[in-house]
Amino acid sequence: MIKNNAVIATVVFALVVTVSSVSYTFYQLYQTNRAKHIDNIFTKHSLISQIYHTYLLKQISEPMLEANLALYDLDDITAKKEYDTIVRQGKILKSDGTTDQEMSSLEFSTIHPTIEPIIISMIEYQGKIYFWAESSHHTVLLEDHSIQAYNPINLISAYGTLMTILLISFALIIHRLSPLRRLRRQIARFGEGDMGVRFRINGSDEIALIANELDTTQKKIRSLIESRNLFLRNIMHELKTPIAKGRIVATMLTDEKQQGRFEGIFERLESLIGEFALIEEISSGNQHLEKKEYRLVDIIDGAVDLAMADYESVTCDIDSSIKLEVDYRLFVTAVKNLIDNAIKYSPDKHMEISVEGGEILFLNTGNPLKKPLSYYIEPFTKDHPTKDSFGLGLYIVDAILKEHGYVLAYERRGDLNCFIFVPEKPSKRNHK
Repeated sequence: MIKNNAVIATVVFALVVTVSSVSYTFYQLYQTNRAKHIDNIFTKHSLISQIYHTYLLKQISEPMLEANLALYDLDDITAKKEYDTIVRQGKILKSDGTTDQEMSSLEFSTIHPTIEPIIISMIEYQGKIYFWAESSHHTVLLEDHSIQAYNPINLISAYGTLMTILLISFALIIHRLSPLRRLRRQIARFGEGDMGVRFRINGSDEIALIANELDTTQKKIRSLIESRNLFLRNIMHELKTPIAKGRIVATMLTDEKQQGRFEGIFERLESLIGEFALIEEISSGNQHLEKKEYRLVDIIDGAVDLAMADYESVTCDIDSSIKLEVDYRLFVTAVKNLIDNAIKYSPDKHMEISVEGGEILFLNTGNPLKKPLSYYIEPFTKDHPTKDSFGLGLYIVDAILKEHGYVLAYERRGDLNCFIFVPEKPSKRNHK
């Protein structure tokens, strides 16, 4: 599935990588900005620590403490009812642990041994910043009105804008590539023989140019095929007409020997025309297979009749329950050609047909092939001497077998030539 949509898969992969990279970058930027914001506002803890120390040392009165706190927009809410909620549920952004505070605490504890160090914690709760000062004997919670919690709205807006641009860009890319899928389906239909398909696409981009060139090429191919079919129909007609007239004239000959000779010649010419027509049909890909289930023995009987061979010349050792799903006309022609060749090139004019493990075997005595099988299945092969040539027969057999999911093989078994129909995959056979 992925291989069939490699371009779309690549675009989606690029989108995922880009979105992931941008998202990770913005997350790191968010973390860095938030940490800097917290560090900046936490610098106020030293001032709060000094004011609180002064108050604990009784150097300033409580009204003076409140005045100093108000000066820095700090509001003491220790006595308010939300104190416990803020302390328990608030998020501690940072706690004091700096060297300056330790030194300050050491200085005050030297003068007043009863005073212990103070811990300042910065708390965020419901978008507000609080400073919580703790000592062993006293605590105070201060709300800072001059500082707001970190708000990444600008960063989020930038991220959203960038993501929107990326998604729109990739959506446009996929939209621009969508004609490729339509073009692929049209090419597949054209390859299957649908000559009425059209490739033309409105536009001037690269895909439209390719599609329009394909459309022009398809029109030229269709024109060539139509001309070829017209030529073949005419030449077949022109050949059959004199043959038919010749056969009529041959029947008027008084010499039976000459009459039989001429009738044989005309029959051979008709047979050659039929083979040429079949070759044209197979090579052009215009044949439409009508596959149905047939018993193999019936196919072989039909092939023997078509080859006009004596049944005594063909030994058939096949289970009558074996069935094949084939186009009867074509498959019978393939079997007929092998039967014809096997009898023709066998010294005893006899051949045998059998089945082994799903493979159909055609065996006959005779000399082994002098060349590889691939030589004989080429069209219009002609050897010297003629007895080594299989002409068009094996080419037709090989082409028909490929249309049915078989391949033609050859091996030598002792004194026997063995041609084999080998299924490329498990064939549909029924044993009833």
